[in-house]
Amino acid sequence: MSDYAVVDPATGETIKTYPTITDDELDAAVGRAHAAHRGWGRETGVEDRAAAIRRVGELHAERRRELAEIICREMGKPIAQALGEVDFAAAIYEYYADNGVQLMADEPIDLLEGDGSALIRRSSLGVLLGIMPWNYPYYQVARFAGPNLLIGNTILLKHAPQCPQSAEAMERMFHEAGVPADAYINIYATNDQIANVIADPRVQGVSLTGSGRAGAAVAEVAGRNLKKVVLELGGSDPFVLLGASDLDEVVEAAVDGRLENAGQSCNAAKRFIVVDDLYDSFLEKFTEALRKIEPSDPKSEDTTLGPLSSSTATKRLAEQVERAVDQGATLVAGGEHDGNFFKTTVLTGVTKDNDAYTEEFFGPVALVYSVNSEDEAVELANDTPYGLGSYVFSEDQEQAFRVADRIEAGMVFVNAVGADGVELPFGGVKNSGFGRELGRLGADEFVNKKLIRVSGC
Repeated sequence: MSDYAVVDPATGETIKTYPTITDDELDAAVGRAHAAHRGWGRETGVEDRAAAIRRVGELHAERRRELAEIICREMGKPIAQALGEVDFAAAIYEYYADNGVQLMADEPIDLLEGDGSALIRRSSLGVLLGIMPWNYPYYQVARFAGPNLLIGNTILLKHAPQCPQSAEAMERMFHEAGVPADAYINIYATNDQIANVIADPRVQGVSLTGSGRAGAAVAEVAGRNLKKVVLELGGSDPFVLLGASDLDEVVEAAVDGRLENAGQSCNAAKRFIVVDDLYDSFLEKFTEALRKIEPSDPKSEDTTLGPLSSSTATKRLAEQVERAVDQGATLVAGGEHDGNFFKTTVLTGVTKDNDAYTEEFFGPVALVYSVNSEDEAVELANDTPYGLGSYVFSEDQEQAFRVADRIEAGMVFVNAVGADGVELPFGGVKNSGFGRELGRLGADEFVNKKLIRVSGC
């Protein structure tokens, strides 16, 4: 069986397989992307690159239903959420098209002494490799390819093996929009082949979103070959509840924060840390709200919770829950699954000696903790190897900012979930990786920020 295949997680049916690229074809693809950089990155103006990127976004909008149905089949995303993802991807391309000239503009430097002038001029690096995950097939590509094509870099895109059809559809749109065929090349490559691509001297950098193990493997090869890397490696984001005038609203936010994409989101709220005086009420309301949401057909417009992305993902999550309970956690609700349809699950009583304390649960499983104080909440929030996102709910603005400042994460959202934006940088610290995507910072990762210092003229 091919490494690349569309397998519907709702039914288990293999719909289509795609051949893996040969070594010779892959070497030729790297060569074409390398050769294309001169024309795309050095001879094509930023205005023309921005126009092509804008058209990519427009094509996403025009084909939103078709694109959404593809990922509904590939990885089980409920159709309403799939449509939302396509729209968000379109907005990312629009943002970079709108702001391309400004993002690439020269940056003057005020000299402290001497005559003349100095500036930073941004230019492209060359060929970049993007290694993309299955959970947000369009959005993840948009936040990598959008800014980097705008800058003038050329792209080799390796998507997840279970997302070959969406990868194919995106490549087609890039080319139809005016991005040269060799400036964006989709490759169905194996992990061993990818290691060789990273080591190839024609490739200047690599961006990966995935597991910590994958990130470490990519960073090791990149480090040996002196390549720039951006890594987004998941998280176990805390949802810290310190105060609430309307607990029902907070519970609704908690449910939304946990169940987006069936809980298969790197920056989903996963650990719910609640002060003692709200804990019992929150746990009761939260558990009841989750119990009401049953996994169902992702093709239905009314579905909130679809299947997990694959039988492998389901097996892994079921084993995590079982192990957590065996090691002393209390199963308050859920824990069962029918095929890849996993019931919403709540665990309490997870202690430091439980594997679940430091694991990421990639699915509709929530861990709920009780704490005595703000300090204890912060300590627990930070007691994780991850540091991607976080959520703080408080009626006290001063407290909210104080806690946000103390949390060890790349992102903190106060009194809100789902507040990501195309202009807001995305990324983490600790084992959640390094580097940023989206916004200005996302356009500044794979760039030569060249100093030009002029005297006497």
